Amino acid sequence: MKIAVEGCMHGDLDDVYRTLQHYEKLHSTKIDLLLCCGDFQAVRNEKDLESLNVPRKYRDMKTFWKYYSGEEVAPFPTIFIGGNHEASNYLWELYYGGWAAPNIYFLGFAGVVKFGNIRIGGLSGIYNRHNYCKGHYERPPYNESTIRSIYHVREYDVHKLMQVEEPIDIFLSHDWPVGITDCGDWKKLVRDKPFFEKEVQERNLGSKPAAQLLEKLKPPYWFSAHLHCKFAALVQHEEDGSVTNFLALDKCQPGRKFLQVIEIESEPGPYEIQYDEEWLEITQQFNSNFPLTNRSANFWNVHLDKQDCRQWVRRKLQARGARPFEFTQTAPPYNPSNSVPSGTFPEYTRNPQTESLLQFLELPYLLDNTSESSQVPRSPLPLTRTGSLEDNSEDIPIDDVDDVDELEELAEDAVDTKTENI
Repeated sequence: MKIAVEGCMHGDLDDVYRTLQHYEKLHSTKIDLLLCCGDFQAVRNEKDLESLNVPRKYRDMKTFWKYYSGEEVAPFPTIFIGGNHEASNYLWELYYGGWAAPNIYFLGFAGVVKFGNIRIGGLSGIYNRHNYCKGHYERPPYNESTIRSIYHVREYDVHKLMQVEEPIDIFLSHDWPVGITDCGDWKKLVRDKPFFEKEVQERNLGSKPAAQLLEKLKPPYWFSAHLHCKFAALVQHEEDGSVTNFLALDKCQPGRKFLQVIEIESEPGPYEIQYDEEWLEITQQFNSNFPLTNRSANFWNVHLDKQDCRQWVRRKLQARGARPFEFTQTAPPYNPSNSVPSGTFPEYTRNPQTESLLQFLELPYLLDNTSESSQVPRSPLPLTRTGSLEDNSEDIPIDDVDDVDELEELAEDAVDTKTENI
């Protein structure tokens, strides 16, 4: 099986697909699957741009809307996770995962699916220690605070992934597992990206939850993006001697290293994206503890009855089939010849895919539950830091800016200023 991996998509689907089609012709081969490591920007229309946390100068429709509308069809099955620049209102509709467009599958805020006999897991968003233990309290329309916190990784989602026992072949995260630079050529990294040096030396560049998942899941392959550079590492797991091949990739731009094609052993095709039995079992058992306020979540009292639940899920899948529920449009697509004021779009719509999956698992629909969801707790909290309660600066200092492009611009400006002063 040949799998293409892409770093930050930034909505440039046309460019990525054309590049891969050129690769196929050049090498006389066939790509079976495309994986994207975040900042996918599944923007359907002008309204979605309001939920995209980027400076206004970067707010652009790009090309996802063509695939959402049906004007174009993805030439390869595509699986993506979320990053820190997303149309978060749309991805929230698909919290559990689902088709963002025909042949383009969102893995969910956390999720595992199968492609053929290959198991692919992923964690959307980036780590922020101030929001990590909270629930998913954000609801559209987002304010200046929640448009950032919506994409911060939550302990609840990580905890569900930590319950996975069966082998994962490939794992995707947007930000890197903390400490991963110890396993690669970090000196070259800081030569290319000198503003990472302090974090690398202090060993806090990256995500602590991702590092925990790396240690627990030990997948043969782990792919990331976020920092807009290519970086490879080889992680040797002492416990069992297994090895994880880590690769981070750049953003989609000319001259950048944003694509990698790998070949892994698999059953013969044809292949299709399917629900994963173990992940549905975990979803079914943890949904009653889905935290939906900004209070600390409590899900440690979940008693997993794995055997009975697994058999129940297996029977359900055997009766229905494992292919995800069909794609449905929930908002009108962008029309370049007829711009529509954003105020004419509904704020939130239940996605039929999500409703169907929850009905299949016999679970209630909770995503539009706004009870106390956005309320800041009135009682004082035991904080060990100074600053406001809504402090959304990321745990990694480089993410205080929250945009690696902006950091690069600042670094270039500093070099230019220094040169002018010589």
